[in-house]
Amino acid sequence: MDLPSNLKSDEASPEWMNKGDNAWQVTAATLVGLQCVPGLVIFYGGMVKKKWAINSAFMALYAFAAVLICWVGWGFRMAFGDKFQVFIGKPDVSLDQKFLLGQAFLGYFPTATMVFFQFVFAAITPILIGGALLGRMNFIAWMLFVPLWHTFSYTIGAYSIWCPEGWLAKLGVIDFAGGYVIHLSSGVAGFTAAYWVGPRADKDRERFPPNNILLMLAGAGLLWMGWTGFNGGAPYAASTDSSLAILNTHVCTATSLLTWLLLDICFFGKPSVIGAVQGMITGLVCITPGAGVVQCWAAILMGMMSGSVPWYTMMVLHNKLNLLRHVDDTFAVFHTHALAGSLGGILTGFFAVPKLSRLFYLVPDWERYIGLAYGLQTGQTSAGLRQMGVQLLGIVFITCLNVVTTSAICLLIKLMVPLRLSEEELEIGDNAVHGEEAYALWGDGERFENARNNSVYDVDEFTSVMSKTASELQMLHLSINEVKK
Repeated sequence: MDLPSNLKSDEASPEWMNKGDNAWQVTAATLVGLQCVPGLVIFYGGMVKKKWAINSAFMALYAFAAVLICWVGWGFRMAFGDKFQVFIGKPDVSLDQKFLLGQAFLGYFPTATMVFFQFVFAAITPILIGGALLGRMNFIAWMLFVPLWHTFSYTIGAYSIWCPEGWLAKLGVIDFAGGYVIHLSSGVAGFTAAYWVGPRADKDRERFPPNNILLMLAGAGLLWMGWTGFNGGAPYAASTDSSLAILNTHVCTATSLLTWLLLDICFFGKPSVIGAVQGMITGLVCITPGAGVVQCWAAILMGMMSGSVPWYTMMVLHNKLNLLRHVDDTFAVFHTHALAGSLGGILTGFFAVPKLSRLFYLVPDWERYIGLAYGLQTGQTSAGLRQMGVQLLGIVFITCLNVVTTSAICLLIKLMVPLRLSEEELEIGDNAVHGEEAYALWGDGERFENARNNSVYDVDEFTSVMSKTASELQMLHLSINEVKK
């Protein structure tokens, strides 16, 4: 029996391509892209102090654009191409139509789709790093940091864990959608970079209120909903495992948010909006390494852990450890990403279900992907312990990689440009760095120009604006009188 005409293969739809998988993969990639632009752009812009709104949002926007050029120029092949060294692939361009229109190394869709899908993951990682550096990093230094870190850190982690030829991938590490490659990397790199860049101005570090909590919540909502594509796209197919990963993601996140909220109420007496957002983020991060390989009840337990362990380290332990107090991690990415990502990787090593691993990996030796809990249950304790050991090895590798490479990159950039803004720029903020401000004070975008000390207005401009306003009011009064006559 002949296939319907819309399912028949042709030059644009070759026999190996699954139209449904391709459509879902592009959709999932777009959802992850929306987490970056506008998600993290408005999340950062709303969560920082008013004078840093433009700078913070722009750091995210710049990173998204810069990574794309690096990715198609050399990054994709370094992360997923032919082996160059143990930890990395051969750098090469991803621009030729013959390469892009062929079948991807995994899945039933073209390489162009894979390049775009993996790009949005590569882009969101340095944007998350930026969360630790807001409010003081020199923007020119940031412009250098993003391509350097992407090239010498992200591609190594991605190749080692996600590329079929990667050494950790061959050992059997489970990182479903980036708990290690993205979140642990960004958390450790952000904390390390924050150490080298230095702290914010004292006033900012003492008091750093969000300038627009509703805008912050809008960005947080885009992050949460965008995670449907983040974890749902990891199987590279519109499959049952993709659906399970999506459900587990939202269940874990909701549990984590509620856990954090209850802890805030119990210990501080008030339900904090910012606290709830932090709990949401830790839940999203924690479930990412194992979203499609754990049971839904396990996702609830992981949410309870991700809502409580990072809460304790952020609210209690942070003030007791000198290193955590010394390093000015603006948005606490060490707790929300490094710690939550590590926690998720360990819990994945405990809760991973062999059958679900088989659905995800679709390889003959799927039985080796077994969580310790199921190893104990089925008498395969050694296999479960091995999996847990591999998960811990992945954490150690990604941590060491990012401490070393991030430190080297920061020290290299420091030889060329200052890592930190000047004290004068730190005092003024956006207007000093970009010559722009987030919120106009007057109609039609007009505003008073701030003086150097940011406390008095220019007298001439004040006189000019007031004269113009008086003239407009006089004209309005005459118009009203004419109407009355």
